[in-house]
Amino acid sequence: MTSPSPGPSGSDWPAEVAARIDSLVGTVRDKTTVPATTAARGVVYGLIAGVLGAAIGILMVVAVVRLLDVYLPFQPRGRRVWVVDAGASAIFLGLGAFLWRRRRPRAN
Repeated sequence: MTSPSPGPSGSDWPAEVAARIDSLVGTVRDKTTVPATTAARGVVYGLIAGVLGAAIGILMVVAVVRLLDVYLPFQPRGRRVWVVDAGASAIFLGLGAFLWRRRRPRAN
């Protein structure tokens, strides 16, 4: 009687099959899970940066208005707030008008 012949790669074919399955699973993970994780991190960090940027922007506007209100020299005390508010409003109105002109019409 002859002994059963080993597989084409040798006698340790279960280990080779397990290694190939492991390699296949690693390749699938690298092509699916890793890009999804990277995209999710980008979205989360982008949202955090956007919220922090908006908060910092608002705080900067408030700080500039307060500084101008305190140190604006040519108005009597107590009556100069409207000048600063009018200046900030004019800046934001100009910025809004500029962005409105740059908008693209929606294609229906």
